[in-house]
Amino acid sequence: MAIYLTKESKVLVQGMTGGEGMKHTRRMLAAGTNVVGGVNPRKAGRTVDFDDRAVPVFGTVADGMRATGADVTVVFVPPAFTKAAVIEAADAGVQLAVVITEGIPVHDSVALTSYAKARGTRVIGPNCPGLITPGQANAGIIPADITKPGRIGLVSKSGTLTYQLMYELRDIGFSTCVGIGGDPVVGTTHIDCLAAFQDDPDTELIVLIGEIGGDAEERAAAYIRDHVTKPVVGYIAGFTAPEGKTMGHAGAIVSGSSGTAAAKQEALEAVGVGVGNTPTETARLVLECLAAKA
Repeated sequence: MAIYLTKESKVLVQGMTGGEGMKHTRRMLAAGTNVVGGVNPRKAGRTVDFDDRAVPVFGTVADGMRATGADVTVVFVPPAFTKAAVIEAADAGVQLAVVITEGIPVHDSVALTSYAKARGTRVIGPNCPGLITPGQANAGIIPADITKPGRIGLVSKSGTLTYQLMYELRDIGFSTCVGIGGDPVVGTTHIDCLAAFQDDPDTELIVLIGEIGGDAEERAAAYIRDHVTKPVVGYIAGFTAPEGKTMGHAGAIVSGSSGTAAAKQEALEAVGVGVGNTPTETARLVLECLAAKA
């Protein structure tokens, strides 16, 4: 099983013919993803050759969905055009929009996420690595060869920490890994993924990676307390970040005592979540939890 993305998913790539779109479409195809088309209104009707696969280009998301039955889109378009790209996808009725683009203005992120939600389209991101269901499909930029299918579900604000935990726990493997992005406004939250992993019968344990800034991890802790029965292990990035400095992601900024790594760790540990001080220690806690369940 998996959440949000399976081998049955049919994927469009908005911006497929650009440099990043081409590179990562090739990687998605190599991972087994069923990429059924690209979207570029200036290149509609063409095909793009990826090794042994010719992928058609459509003028709109709606055209691509009608022709292929696509239900997922991955967005590789410049920040100025991302809001319009997601609105187009939502209007076409796509189920899942994975927004890789970074540098999107916050007011655009608010607009595109609320618009998509109102039309039943789940947005992952923006400014995220996407998601992968190992052995089935990969939508985004997550490396596909560092882990295998397994029984851990992972939700993370950080792309690089997603990759590191996938590698640290490669011998166990993952059901799905979701990089939700670290911007102040994202379409899918820790809580959304916790709920989905809780309902997934093949996910036995959940890894939650957070970072300084905002209160998403505190809200996730409250949700875990009330709704999650599976074991959860956490890691919070940013214990050494200086106050008032943006660190990496646009949402990773601490003001006073709000949003500190220590406060997030305390909230998670108060509801029974083991929190590692390093990614390696976090992986060790996961192994200990799984051993205790065996």
